[in-house]
Amino acid sequence: MWGTMLQEGQFDRDNFSAGPSMPSSPGDMLCAAVAASTWVEPHGKCTVTLALAWSSPKVKFQKGCTYYRRYTSFYGISERSAVDIVHDALTKYKWWEEEIDKWQNPILKNENLPEWYKFTLFNELYFLVAGGTVWTDGGPPAVEETETDADQKKSTKPAKKKVTIVSAKNSKMGMTKERIASVVRAKNDNDVYLDDNDEKEAPGSFSGDELPDGEKEVTSETPQLTSISCPEVDRENVGRFLYLEGVEYVMWCTYDVHFYASFALLSLFPRIELSIQRDIARAVLSEDTRKVKFLADGNFGVRKVKGAVPHDLGMHDPWHEMNAYNIHDTSRWKDLNPKFILQVYRDFAATGDTSFGRDVWPAVSAAMEYMEQFDRNGDGLIENDGFPDQTYDTWTVNGVSAYCGCLWLASLQAAAAIAHHLGHHAFADKWMLQFSKAKPVFEAKLWNGSYFNYDSGASRSSRSIQADQLAGQWYTASSGLPSLFDDDKISSALQTIYDFNVMKVRGGRMGAVNGMTPNGKVDDSCMQSREIWTGVTYGVAATMLLSGMDDQAFATAEGIFRAGWSEEGFGYWFQTPEAWTIDGHYRSLIYMRPLAIWGMQWALSPEKTVLKASGLNMMSENTNSASWKLRIKNHTRKIATIKSSRLCRNLCLCAG
Repeated sequence: MWGTMLQEGQFDRDNFSAGPSMPSSPGDMLCAAVAASTWVEPHGKCTVTLALAWSSPKVKFQKGCTYYRRYTSFYGISERSAVDIVHDALTKYKWWEEEIDKWQNPILKNENLPEWYKFTLFNELYFLVAGGTVWTDGGPPAVEETETDADQKKSTKPAKKKVTIVSAKNSKMGMTKERIASVVRAKNDNDVYLDDNDEKEAPGSFSGDELPDGEKEVTSETPQLTSISCPEVDRENVGRFLYLEGVEYVMWCTYDVHFYASFALLSLFPRIELSIQRDIARAVLSEDTRKVKFLADGNFGVRKVKGAVPHDLGMHDPWHEMNAYNIHDTSRWKDLNPKFILQVYRDFAATGDTSFGRDVWPAVSAAMEYMEQFDRNGDGLIENDGFPDQTYDTWTVNGVSAYCGCLWLASLQAAAAIAHHLGHHAFADKWMLQFSKAKPVFEAKLWNGSYFNYDSGASRSSRSIQADQLAGQWYTASSGLPSLFDDDKISSALQTIYDFNVMKVRGGRMGAVNGMTPNGKVDDSCMQSREIWTGVTYGVAATMLLSGMDDQAFATAEGIFRAGWSEEGFGYWFQTPEAWTIDGHYRSLIYMRPLAIWGMQWALSPEKTVLKASGLNMMSENTNSASWKLRIKNHTRKIATIKSSRLCRNLCLCAG
């Protein structure tokens, strides 16, 4: 082909009518080319539009499960569907470009926003497609075809299969027409049957008693019938979505990191965000009792504990074999369950999707109950266990900690809010009473007059200034809930972080270092304490915006732009790493957490993103009172109070 183009400058037009080429054989070199020609008058111009598409309808994971990709719901499963895809690209690309402009221009043309922020906001979205993304059609694993079957398949329409349950008794999991067992056998081209002889225990499947709303209970002598959990009803089926923690940390939907990145999905693809949260909710209620060796201490433990939020959705068999991470036993981590509660409430408040709230409620209550074991002395607060039991997985924590303690306080309030909205008032009362009990203890143990100490222990990090100490307050404010602490404490802590963690590191041109000692030196007690985390810096900046500290917020986040994206920086364009040190050495390129910059945009204009968030004003003297009021809070921090009764089950939303 190169020779033809060099000699002729075009391809023989007979190629257009030559028909499909012969199928290639294994080992053959594959290549294709397309050329177009046109006349251009003197001083004229002409645009030739070319489009490339390919059809790869299936994704297959290492342990054998194969799924159809999301696009097959619209274009079918035939490899020939690439023709339809490229046709749509050529006929619709101008409209797509117009729609992109409509989406981006309100931000790009906003003169009140720094120039660097506007394009960095959109550029960080590269990870949604470059982060190993897999988007399936939401169906069960595909039944593998023989070569004859594939040759005979000419239709581009997706095949619809009738599902028949042959026999089932005493199982505790739900089974609908869309929910199919992990072992199926095809009776004919159009029917799939579950057969008692095919049933086997599937680790990682449901073993709890709770069923998502609207599902029918099916019984079986085998308590764990299947490891497949498909969307409950068609109206919720936007497919299932996976993206990696990073291209070096190959785990799907790492949840402690998704906590930061999820603002991008909620802002732009809210139904995908809800789909991920539903997957996590199902995972909370599951268990996998297979033994795993944890590398940090060499001990063995269970892969997945019921009630514990998973660290990730797996690697080789996502959704079914979770927790690919095996450095620590994450069932003992203190941040995962609170992060689940906070994300669920934020998404519930932002979208107003009450069916989502009902679907995830069993997991919410289970996750909160699970955390009670970590309150060692009955003061309402959880305690860390003297190892890195949170997202900073090399930074040891002892006793009450600023990071996990703040997340826990925020989750108590958020759990009470969602319980109240769904009518579970006994739970709401319980968690608000615990919040009222735990908050003064937290402040007494950690507040030093300027900021919250790293932890209540006696290590050399215990008095360090942690950049991420107000992560719980970030989510609280982003969800429209009342602040966890007095405004002066929040402002003081954020100003201290700005003065020390930001400005004392290369004049604020690198972002916020994770740990800084009170004497102004970087905390070098471990690798992560001395690192600058890009996504955490964006999260800190978002918290500053929500607290009215706009100048400090943009100056803080600009350090990430200068070090990572500007011409004077380290050259990390479209591969933003998890972290770098003060001398610019990176760790983990192409990482999920920097999507947290969309938390800044959420803070600037939440009502422009999805809907205005609402929360409960539960900070009155009598937090157990039935006369709680709804509060709607927008980005200008104006508050409107609406009376609410105990019978109110719907989320109040402001559509203005």
